[in-house]
Amino acid sequence: MSGTLYIIGTPIGNMEDITLRQLRMLAEVDFICAEDTRVTLKLLTRHEIKNELVSFHQHSSRTEAQHIIDRILAGESCGVVTDAGMPCISDPGEVLVKLAYENGIDVRAVPGPSAVVTAAALSGMHLSRFTFEGFLSVNKKERAEQLERLRGETGAMIFYEAPHKLKNTLADLADFFGGDRHISICREITKLHEETLRMTLAEAVSYYNENEPRGEYVLVVEGGSSDSEELTLEQALEQVKKLISMGEKPTDACKAVAKETGFKKGELYAALQ
Repeated sequence: MSGTLYIIGTPIGNMEDITLRQLRMLAEVDFICAEDTRVTLKLLTRHEIKNELVSFHQHSSRTEAQHIIDRILAGESCGVVTDAGMPCISDPGEVLVKLAYENGIDVRAVPGPSAVVTAAALSGMHLSRFTFEGFLSVNKKERAEQLERLRGETGAMIFYEAPHKLKNTLADLADFFGGDRHISICREITKLHEETLRMTLAEAVSYYNENEPRGEYVLVVEGGSSDSEELTLEQALEQVKKLISMGEKPTDACKAVAKETGFKKGELYAALQ
């Protein structure tokens, strides 16, 4: 009889944010798959848990993943954890969960903190619905396509970002959504230097031109208005030019903007000439 794969949440910063059930499961499973074994070892050592740690990260091979699945199929139980928060959210653990289901393995959740929902709660925005976008692509063309798809989004949008990329990301968000759009910037959630800033995108760009970003960030961007006025051809054309400046071919840029605005691709392309 096969074992069970447990998705085990861990603290996102403050070590006290761990449950009795999480501690029990970390001790009871036969082995633990960790994104970074050094990070997880600190947590286990703090709570005097001595268990086998297996490294599984974004660069792990399909063979390594299958070896873990084979162990579970042979009857062992496995806990998958990430460096911080709930595994499988913008995290390599999702590979193991997918493989587990494909092999008929029982998957259980031992829930814990999540930076996504914590930042959403801290934002002070209306959040009857929101979309989680994770990290924006570093490829200019792919990033432009992702932001273009979100231009008409009316729910709040949540992004992860690293400090060395924050300034460029804020500038791109302001370009696509407008400088007057509100944003909540959550930094180092639950840690010593936790901070939440609420301002417009234009103000955020200006602020971080004066203050160097430090720590890990979660960005909650206000959704657009559902009753906003229709774009003019000139405004749609500006969107096309922005996509082209980020690496899109003119025809692809016109196609993307046409899909979002209702203008015809040919009409935009002709206006571009």
